[in-house]
Amino acid sequence: MPHDEVVVLNTGKGLAENPRTHRLGVISTRLLGGLATFIVVLDQVTKTIVRMMLPLHESVEIIPGFINFTHVHNTGVAFGFLNAVNIPFKPVLMTAIALVALIAIGTFAMRTNSDEPLTKIGLALVFGGAAGNLIDRITSGYVVDFMDIYWGTWHFWAFNIADSAITVGACLLILEMALLNRHVPTSI
Repeated sequence: MPHDEVVVLNTGKGLAENPRTHRLGVISTRLLGGLATFIVVLDQVTKTIVRMMLPLHESVEIIPGFINFTHVHNTGVAFGFLNAVNIPFKPVLMTAIALVALIAIGTFAMRTNSDEPLTKIGLALVFGGAAGNLIDRITSGYVVDFMDIYWGTWHFWAFNIADSAITVGACLLILEMALLNRHVPTSI
């Protein structure tokens, strides 16, 4: 049976002598891969439902005065940034950038120490989200966004499940590095 790397959560009370016999606080790479896969599947299923049920630029009110589902196409990057910019070969360029970013995230995740659980979980979320949006870019040349959060006349940029996973993953990375002060050099 192939070796499955484990990620051990250090609670500050010491680690179990054998992490394989003390599963509390242990996260396997299979579980992290499953998390990333779950994000991709959930993202693609929700986008398929939006494509089938909601015409482009149409909205359905979910929570009055707060959340709509609005079908939009994002040809830019996160949260519609560069969406209105018209440059030659934009779909190819955005797809190439997304692919390079996905490879970099995967490489970083493989090199991350097993004693950094929030980093591993954060990277799994970011990887799953980036993969979900990359599928859209490859198959359609744009990303389907549909969650429209607003207050009064102010609307946040439309986003999707993949964007949400990327955001939560990035927050976990920041939490691990900045707030928990793990493996952050104190000198320059």
